[in-house]
Amino acid sequence: MASFATIRDPLADHLLTPKNAALVIIDFQPVQVSSIQSRPKRELVTNITALARIGKLYELPVVLSTVNVKTGRNQPTIHQIIDVLPDVHPIDRTSINAWEDEDFVRAVKATGRRKLIMAALWTEVCLVHPALDAINEGFEVYPVIDCVGGTSPEAHALGVQRLVQAGGKPVGWVQLICELQRDWNREKTTPGFADILFAVEGH
Repeated sequence: MASFATIRDPLADHLLTPKNAALVIIDFQPVQVSSIQSRPKRELVTNITALARIGKLYELPVVLSTVNVKTGRNQPTIHQIIDVLPDVHPIDRTSINAWEDEDFVRAVKATGRRKLIMAALWTEVCLVHPALDAINEGFEVYPVIDCVGGTSPEAHALGVQRLVQAGGKPVGWVQLICELQRDWNREKTTPGFADILFAVEGH
C-alpha cells in the first residue's frame, strides 16, 4: 500500500489542486441570504463557511465581492465568512453581474488561475451571469452547488442547468475538499481537513 512517489503536477493536473484553482465568493450578504428559498438558510451558511475555511486551509487565492455596500443600499458580507477570511477585502460593485465590474474581473485574472471555484447568491443571477462570462473567456468554472441558493427551488435548478449546459462543472464542498486534499500523507492539511469535514453535522 503506497501512494505514487511523485505527486502529479499540481499546476497541470486536470483535477482541482491548491495550485491551479482560485475561490470566488459573491454577494453573501444578509438580504441575499434571507431571501433564499431553495435550501435551509442555516445549512447554506454552514456550507459557505466550510467553503471559506477550505479556501483558507489550502491557501487558495480568494476573490470576495459584494454589491451596493458603498451606496448604502446593502449590508456587508455575512460575518461567518469575514471571520474566516479577515484579510480578504471585498470588491464592492453596483453591477448585478460581477463580471461587468472592472475591479472584480481584474482581481480574478490577477490570481493567475484558470479554474474558478465559485459560489454566489442567487444561483440564477449572481452565480450564473459571471460564471457564463468566465466560461466564455476560457476559464473552467466549478460552481459549488450546496453552497449556493436561489429565490425558489425552480430558479436554483434552472440556474444550475444553464451552467451545466454552458460547460460549468458542478461540485459539492465535500467533493471539493477531498479533491484538494487527495492523500492522507499530505500531513500539513490533514488536521484542518478533519476539522472542517467533521465540524458539519452529518459528515
